Amino acid sequence: MSGPELQQLQQLQHIVIVGGGSAGWLTAAVIAAEHAALKVTVLESPDVAPIGVGEGTWPSMRDTLARIGVSETDFFRECDASFKQGSRFNAWVDGGDDDFYFHPFVVPHGYGEANLPARWRARHADQPFAGVVSFQPQLCLHGKAPKQAATPEFAAVSNYGYHLDAGKFGLFLRRHCTEVLGVRHLVDHVDAVLPQDDGDIAALQTRRNGAVRGDLFIDCSGAQSLLLGQHYGIEFLSQKHVLFNDSALALQMPYPDEHSPIASQTLSTAQAHGWIWDIGLPARRGIGYVYSGAHTGDEQAERTLHAYVRRTSPGQEVPTPRKLSFQPGYRARFWHRNCVAIGQSAGFLEPLEASALAMVELSAATLADALPANRAAMDIAARRYNDAFLYRWERVIDFLKLHYVLSRRDDTQYWRDNRRAGSIPPRLKELLTLWRHQPPSRYDLHRIEEVFPAASYQYVLYGMGFDTDYGDGRRRSDHPGLADACFRDTRALAGRMLAGLPDNRELIDHIKRHGLPVQP
Repeated sequence: MSGPELQQLQQLQHIVIVGGGSAGWLTAAVIAAEHAALKVTVLESPDVAPIGVGEGTWPSMRDTLARIGVSETDFFRECDASFKQGSRFNAWVDGGDDDFYFHPFVVPHGYGEANLPARWRARHADQPFAGVVSFQPQLCLHGKAPKQAATPEFAAVSNYGYHLDAGKFGLFLRRHCTEVLGVRHLVDHVDAVLPQDDGDIAALQTRRNGAVRGDLFIDCSGAQSLLLGQHYGIEFLSQKHVLFNDSALALQMPYPDEHSPIASQTLSTAQAHGWIWDIGLPARRGIGYVYSGAHTGDEQAERTLHAYVRRTSPGQEVPTPRKLSFQPGYRARFWHRNCVAIGQSAGFLEPLEASALAMVELSAATLADALPANRAAMDIAARRYNDAFLYRWERVIDFLKLHYVLSRRDDTQYWRDNRRAGSIPPRLKELLTLWRHQPPSRYDLHRIEEVFPAASYQYVLYGMGFDTDYGDGRRRSDHPGLADACFRDTRALAGRMLAGLPDNRELIDHIKRHGLPVQP
C-alpha cells in the first residue's frame, strides 16, 4: 500500500479551529466534549476582536450547554444571561399602534392532533392566534420566567432559550474549553496556508508558533472566511436580492435602576427601512437597527434609532451607536476537502429570528456526530454535510423572507420592494400557494431536523393575518371538539403559570445568589 493510501486510512488525530468568538469556542467545546481522544486546537488572532452582537439563542442552546458539561448557574453568573421565551414583533403587519404578535418557543397545545388554525379562524379570529393556542405569550406579556427556583438546571416549565452577552459568552466557553475539555489555545497570526500535493490543507504557518499541522481544519474566521473563502475560493452566494438588509447600528442602554423588569422575549419593531432589536439582559439592554443601505442612509438610520431609544428610555442619554456592515448570503459549499466553515465564514443573513448562533450549534453538533474516522471517509461526510446545510440555509432564508412578504406596510419603497414577486424565493411561493387552503404541516417541511418547524410558520402566518380558506369541506382529522378542548386547557394553563412563576429578574437574581438545583 502506497504512502498516500496509508495517509487516507490514518485516523483523525488533530482538529485545528481558526478563529475564536462564540462560533470557534462553541465548536471546539462540542467536538472536544464528544471526542475526548482528539486533539483540538483553537488558533485565535490577537488583532481580531469578536463582533459580540448576537445576543439571542434558541432553546437548543440548553441542550448544547448541557452536552459540553457547563453549569447553567455559572452560565447565568458569568455571561449576563437572561431567559428568552420567543419574539414579539411590533408594527410588522401595518404599523398601527395595536400591531403586534408573538412567535413563542412553545408549540401550540394540541399541535399535530387537531386542525388548530381552522378552529381558531372559525371561533376565535378576533383574538391573536398565538394567545389562543399557546400559554407562553401571556408569560411574555407579564415578564414571567420560564421556570421556578426549584426547577433543575436546563429543565423547563415553559420552553426557553437565552439572551446573553456575546463577548462574555466567548470568554466563558474559552475558559471551559481550556480548563476542563483540554482544548489547546494559540494566540497567533496566520501568515499562510500550507497545502498538500493533493490540495488538502497540511498546516497553517503562524508568526510565532511555526507550522500548525492538522487533519481537519475548521474555519471560524468570520466574514473574511480565511480558509474556505480566501484559500479555496469557494463562491459566496449573495442573497441581497431576497433579503435587503446589509447594515446595522448597535448600542447598549442601562436600565433606569437595578429593579427594572427584564423582557422575557426579544422585541423586534419594524421601522421605515428595516427593524430594531431590543434585548433585555440583567445589566443592560442591547438595541440595534438593522436596515437596507440601498433604501436609507446611515444618518437617517441613526435618527430612527435615536427616536426609538428616546421613546423607550425617556430621559436617558443616547450613546453613539456602532456601525456594522454585512452581506447576506452563504458559501456554495461549507465543507471542501479537509476544511469546514462554521459561523460567519459559512454565511450570514440577518439577526431576525436569531438564527446565527443556532446555525453554529447545528453545524458543530452535525460535525461532532458525523465526524469521519479517516480521510478516506471525509469526502462522503462532506457531501452529506453540504446537502444538509444547503437545505438549512435555504429554509432560513424562506422563513426570514416570510415576515417581509406578509407585511401590509406601504409607507416606504423598502416594504413595497420586499413584496415584489422577483424577490420571493420560488420554494416560498409554492408553500404560500399551498397554505392558502391548508395550514403548514410536517408534510411541507419533511426533514427530521428542520431549522424552523411548521409550528413556527403557523405563528408567523396567522400572527400577520394570513388567510387560509378552508372552504366548506371538513376533514375527519380536523377534530374541532379536540381543538376547543385544547384552547380551554391553554387558558387554564396560562392562569396557573402566571400565578406560580416568578418574574424574570426575580429568578435571575435568585440564580446569581443561590444557584439552581443540579439534575440528578
